[in-house]
Amino acid sequence: MVLTGGGGYGTSQLAAFHAREALAEGTDLVVWARAAEEQALVTTFAAAAAAVRAPGATGENPVGDARTLLTWLATTDRSWLVVLDGVTDPATAQRWWPYGRAGWAMATTRLRDEPRLSAGSRAVVAVDVYTAEEATAFLHERLTVSCRPELFDRRGADRVAELIARSPLALGFAAAHIVQEGITCTAYARRLARGPLREVLSGGSDAEGYGRGVSAAVLLNLAAAVAAGPQGVVEPVLRLAALLDPDGHPLGLWATRPILGLLRGLRPDTGEAVTETDVLQALSVLHRYGVLTRNRADGARAVRIHALTARAAREATPPRLQAALASAAADALLAVWPEVDQPHHDLATALRSSTAALHGHAQAQLWTAERGGHPLLFRAGNSLMHAGLFGPAAEYWQELHDVATQRVGAGHRTAVLARGNLAAARREAGRAGDAIPLEERVLADRERLLGTDHPDTLLARGNLALSYRTAGRSEQAVALEERVLADRERLLGTDHPDTLLARGNLAVSYQEAGRTQEATGLASRVAVGRERLLGADHPHTLLARHNLALSYRAAGRTDEAAGLLRRVLSHSRRVLGDDHPQTLLTLGSLALAYSETGRAEEAVVLGEQVAAEQERLLGTDHPDTLLARHNLAAAYRATGRAHDGAALLRRVLSDSRRVLGDDHPQTLLTLGSLARSHWSDGRIEEAVVLEEQLLRGRERTLGPDHPATLTACHDLARSYAELGRAEDAIALEERALEGRARVLGPDHPHTLLTRANLAHSHWSAGRVEEAIVLEEHVAGARERTLGTDHPDTLTARVNLAHSYRDLGRSREAVTLLGHVLRARERVLGAEHPRTRDVRETLGQWTAERDRGPQD
Repeated sequence: MVLTGGGGYGTSQLAAFHAREALAEGTDLVVWARAAEEQALVTTFAAAAAAVRAPGATGENPVGDARTLLTWLATTDRSWLVVLDGVTDPATAQRWWPYGRAGWAMATTRLRDEPRLSAGSRAVVAVDVYTAEEATAFLHERLTVSCRPELFDRRGADRVAELIARSPLALGFAAAHIVQEGITCTAYARRLARGPLREVLSGGSDAEGYGRGVSAAVLLNLAAAVAAGPQGVVEPVLRLAALLDPDGHPLGLWATRPILGLLRGLRPDTGEAVTETDVLQALSVLHRYGVLTRNRADGARAVRIHALTARAAREATPPRLQAALASAAADALLAVWPEVDQPHHDLATALRSSTAALHGHAQAQLWTAERGGHPLLFRAGNSLMHAGLFGPAAEYWQELHDVATQRVGAGHRTAVLARGNLAAARREAGRAGDAIPLEERVLADRERLLGTDHPDTLLARGNLALSYRTAGRSEQAVALEERVLADRERLLGTDHPDTLLARGNLAVSYQEAGRTQEATGLASRVAVGRERLLGADHPHTLLARHNLALSYRAAGRTDEAAGLLRRVLSHSRRVLGDDHPQTLLTLGSLALAYSETGRAEEAVVLGEQVAAEQERLLGTDHPDTLLARHNLAAAYRATGRAHDGAALLRRVLSDSRRVLGDDHPQTLLTLGSLARSHWSDGRIEEAVVLEEQLLRGRERTLGPDHPATLTACHDLARSYAELGRAEDAIALEERALEGRARVLGPDHPHTLLTRANLAHSHWSAGRVEEAIVLEEHVAGARERTLGTDHPDTLTARVNLAHSYRDLGRSREAVTLLGHVLRARERVLGAEHPRTRDVRETLGQWTAERDRGPQD
C-alpha cells in the first residue's frame, strides 16, 4: 500500500499508527525506513538484516545485506511490517519493495505519480487533511489524554484548526504546544494568527516524533522540485501561488505578461527568457512532488495549494521580493479578469477569492501614497456589484474604505472612490438612507479637491441624485439632476454622451415624480441624440430607445411601447447577441408590455425565456434571475394560471429572503406581489398578513414618507376596505393621501390613485358628497396630466359619473358617461369589452332618465 498526500497531511502519522499497532499485536519485525534517499533506506535495511540474522548478511556490504533482508522477508514465516517513509523516487521504491506471504509493506509519499507508484499491484490511497469535526475532535482527545481538558474550548479549537488548515501534522504540534504552554485553545489561536510558524509550530513541540518543525516538514520536497524543474522558476512560482487563494486559481494566470516578466527578472542570468512552457513545467514539478496541485479539470481553480504550505512559503520569502511578487500577482489577476464577468461566475468567484487572499497577505505592498490602492482591489468590489451580491459588496467596500483611510488618508482620491462605491452598494442593498450621507460627503470632497465643474464632481452629484430618487426624495433628485444637466450642457455641449446620460437620468426622475409628459419628451430627445451621434445599432442607442419605451408604458401608450421594444429587441439580438444583458433586459420589458396589452400567452413565453437565460448566465440566486422569476409569476397570473403564479412567487420570496434578506427591496417587492396575488384570489385575510409585514418592512427600511411605504399603506387600506374594516381603511388612505400629496405632489399618479380609493371608501360608507369632491379632483388632474383619452382619465370619469347618479344628478352622469363612451370607441374600438360595458350602462341610464321618476 502507498499512502499519498501533501506536506502535513498525516501520511507518516497514519503509517506510524499502523506500525504501533503491529508492535502491540506482537509482530515479529517492524522496520521503519526513511526513503527520501536510497542510501538511508539501504542502511536501515542492512541493519534489519543483521537484527534478524538473515542468511548471507555479513555487515561489510550494506547493499548486499539489504538484499538479504528482501530475501528473508520473501521466505520467512515470521510476521513483519516494513514502512518506506517519504518516498521521493518511485523507481527506488520499486527496487527495494519487500514481498512475502507473512507480512506487508507500506510507503508514504507526497508524489502524485499513480502509474509508477501502483506498479506491482500496489494500492495507492490518497490521504487528505481532517474534516473540521475530525480536527476539533483530535484536539479534544489529545488535551484530554494529556490530562489538560480544561485547556479545550470549542470556538478556540475550531479557530486553531482553521488557521492550520486542518493539517494532521500541524494539529499534533499545536496540541503539544498548548499543553506545554498551559494556554487555552483560544489563546493559542491568537498566538498562531500573529506569530511565524517556526515559533508557534516549532520542532520543540514535535510530539509526533517527526523530527522537523512544521515549516520544514511541509516544504520538505521543495529542494527536490527546484532541482527537477526549470532553473530559477520553481521557487518563485511557489511563492506567487502562496499569495493566492489556497482553494485554487485559474491556470491562465501563469501565461500573463506580469507573471512571465517577473519570473524573467528573478531568473539567474542565463540569457534565457521564461516561457509559458517553463512555467507550466514548474507547476507540473511542484504538483508531482506534492507541493501544490494542478488539475485542468478544476477550471477556474485548477491550481491549488494547502494553506499551511502557502504560509510556510510566504514566511520563507525574502522581504526584498515581497513587493515585486505582490504587484505581479495583482497585475496578473487583473489581466485574466473578463470585461463582463457574469457569464463566467466560477471564474469571477475564484478571482475575487484570490484578490481577498492577496490583499490579506500583502496589504502594505498593494497601497502606495501616490497611487492609493491597486486597481485590482476596485475590480473585485465591482465584480460583487455586477454579481448582484450587494450585501457582501457593501461589506467589502466598507473594509476597503477603512483600509484606504488608514493607508493613504480619507481625502485621497482612492479613499473617496471607495466611499462612493460603498454608498452605491448600500443604495443597491436597499439602504439608500445610509448611502446619502456618504454621497453628500463624496460630493463635498470632490468639490473641494477638484472643483465644482470637474467630471468626477458632476458624477458624484448625479450619484447623489440617484440616491435621493431611490430614497423617495423626488424633488431633491430632480433639482440636482437639472443642475447636472445644465452643467453638462454648459461644459460639454448638448450632444455630448455625458450630457445625453444626464438627460436620461433626469427623465427617469421626472417619471418618478409623476411628470410623465416631460419624462417622455426628454427620453425621446436622448434616443434621437444617441442615434444621431452613435448610430442606430450602438448599445447606448438601443438602451435609450428601450428607456423611451418604458416612458411610453408609464404614459399609458402601451401599444407604442410594445412596438418600440420589439424593434429594439430585434436590433439587440443582431448586434449584441441573445445572451447579452441588454438583450435580456429588453426581452423582459417586452414581456411586461405584452401583459399590459392583453397578449398574456406571449408574455409567458418571453418571461420563461428570460428566466431560463438569466438562470443559465447569472445563476439561480442572482437578483436579476429572481426578478425575472417574479415577473414570470405575474405573466402566469395574467393567463389564468393563478396557482402557478402564486407557487412561483412563494419560491421566489423564500429565495429572496435567503439570498438578499428580509428587508431587501426585491424581497419586499415579492412580498407585495404575493399579497396582491392572494388578494386577487379572494384570500384577503392572508393578503392582509403579508401587507402588514410589508408596511412594517417599508417603514423600517425607508421611513414613513417614502413612496414605497405609502404604496404599502395604500394597498393595506384597500384590503381593510375589502374586509369591511371601513374606518381602518379610511384612516390609512388619509395617511397615504397626505403623504403622497406632500412627497410626490397633488397631481402625481399615485396621489390620484389614493385619492380615488379614498373616494370609493367614502362612497361605500354612503358619504357620496365627500366622494364626489375627491373624484372631481381626480378626474380633472388626470385629464390635465394624462390627456382626455388616457385609460386612467376615462376610469376616473366613470367613477365620477356613478357618484353623480347616486346623488341624483342623472343628467350630469349621462353626459359624462357619453363622453367616456365616445373616447373608448375612439381609443379601444367599438367592440372592446370596456367599450361595450360603458355602452350598456349608458343605455340603461338613458332609459331611466327618459322614463323619469316612477310612481
